[in-house]
Amino acid sequence: MRAFASKCVALAAWGMCMAAFGADTYLLQPGDVLTVSVWKEPELSLDLLVRPDGGITMPLAGEIEAAGHSADEVRTVIDERLQHFVSKPVVTVIVKQTLGNQIFVIGKVTHPGPYPLNRPVDVLQALSLAGGVTPFASVNNIHVLRRDGSREVTMPFRYGDVEKGRNLQQNILLQSGDTVIVP
Repeated sequence: MRAFASKCVALAAWGMCMAAFGADTYLLQPGDVLTVSVWKEPELSLDLLVRPDGGITMPLAGEIEAAGHSADEVRTVIDERLQHFVSKPVVTVIVKQTLGNQIFVIGKVTHPGPYPLNRPVDVLQALSLAGGVTPFASVNNIHVLRRDGSREVTMPFRYGDVEKGRNLQQNILLQSGDTVIVP
């Protein structure tokens, strides 16, 4: 009974983590690469790059808006459009690469640049990915720049506070396109 209860707690925690990080509902971004397979139709099975405008083009299915949608939503659209050309199509869409899902770390860090966001990453982890801050960095004046629709929002990050275990809420999870600025 104890083993069963432990497994239930572990599964519940796993489910909460998956829901919190949206792992089951990844939304496609420009730059992502999709593998589309149509069963018994090898000429319709191919890799597609999500263009900067968010679209993909597939033979017979035409133009499809992919960015901002899940792979399953794109699969449904392709399936519906192929109904006119293929009898009972069986379509699979797999996210092959998440190249469009990036964050940027700039300024006084060891390795500034873009970093793939292929798992949940917070500000402290992003600084670690960039090799840490340089000796002359203003660690208590770090900012996260995020686009929110047509405007940009700046969120402060005081490294010294987080290092001491204070104000941990500022160590936010980063979203695709966020820029961490280390002056």
